[in-house]
Amino acid sequence: MWAASCLASCCASCACEACRSVVSGISRRSARIAYCGLFALSLIVSWILREVAAPLMEKIPWINHFHQTPSREWFETDAVLRVSLGNFSFFTILALLMIGVKDQKDPRDHLHHGGWMMKIVSWCLLVIFMFFLPNEIVSFYETISKFGSGFFLLVQVVLLLDFVHGWNNKWVGFDEQFWYIALLLVSLVCYVATFSFSGLLFHWFTPSEHDCGLNTFFIVMTLILVFIFALVALHPAVSGSILPASVISLYCTYLCYSGLSSEPREYECNGLHNHSKAVSTGTLTFGLLTTVLSVVYSAVRAGSSTALLSPPSSPRAGGEKPLLPLNKMDEEEEKKEGRPVTYSYSFFHIIFSLASMYSAMLLTGWSTSVGESGKLVDVGWPSVWVRIITGWATAGLYIWSLVAPLLFPEREF
Repeated sequence: MWAASCLASCCASCACEACRSVVSGISRRSARIAYCGLFALSLIVSWILREVAAPLMEKIPWINHFHQTPSREWFETDAVLRVSLGNFSFFTILALLMIGVKDQKDPRDHLHHGGWMMKIVSWCLLVIFMFFLPNEIVSFYETISKFGSGFFLLVQVVLLLDFVHGWNNKWVGFDEQFWYIALLLVSLVCYVATFSFSGLLFHWFTPSEHDCGLNTFFIVMTLILVFIFALVALHPAVSGSILPASVISLYCTYLCYSGLSSEPREYECNGLHNHSKAVSTGTLTFGLLTTVLSVVYSAVRAGSSTALLSPPSSPRAGGEKPLLPLNKMDEEEEKKEGRPVTYSYSFFHIIFSLASMYSAMLLTGWSTSVGESGKLVDVGWPSVWVRIITGWATAGLYIWSLVAPLLFPEREF
């Protein structure tokens, strides 16, 4: 017994020392990666509790205070929402604390990049505290999470447009035949994939033996938007390019597929229902991994986007660099004043707050998981409409990015 106690004490000491080493190794440059790691950890904890916490939560009186005990799926959803609420609270508090940080001399700059042991402990305490809240607060968070998830998807769209236009401008800027051919080839591949994918959508989601007018409308509407993208981008009055049009077309087609595949498995027009009766652990793991990669990429991309996050005074906001290097006096003045931050810390944390809501909706099937669909990730009619409307919003934003310079020539876009 004494040996076991010593062994446990040594293991705990080694674990604490390892945590200190990892935390102390987080530098200014790796801080964003650390935030992404913490966010990924929250998703893993959510998934684990989703699978194992239901029997324990049934015994908690302020959670299970019903006359009749709800189904297991209700407790699974509640566990995910409470972890998500703790994660949302953590990043929202950081976002509020970071409002107005303009240069690295601000004490809050160190808070953003350092103090990781305190942050990890605070995050753990917040997540634990959420399991002591009444169900009404969690239910309210569930409701606003649907709207927050929609905002997160819109941010993803803006980041995609920023990335695609930057990609096109970079290749066109080389002004060489090789890069023009590369642009044409990539665009051709995207269009071939778009129309091939659309054919599969008709095959999977519009079976001939059923009346699937809604699914047909979604697919045809997406194809109409694809043609509109090409026509507007190639119009002589618009300084557009075929590469962004092809990439956005493929993305909108993917969103259409994502929405249709999220239809309830019992829906007769969902051609995937025959392959989803038994959901394996591997399928759930793959769905969770895809969610982690998608959300983390969006957060990292948001932290790097000059279109969204760079303050006007930052070095990445488009200002021109001096032709000659700074002299010693200028360097000393810059050190005293502090270098401007390269992105908005507050908005960076808001991205994670919205992503917390979005991931909760994914893991709970947009809080509509019942029966068989309770075992599936991201299934339900709310998910369908959010994805479809996001595709239409993507189309609207892309067309606006093309025609806005014509409508408002005096403004910069």
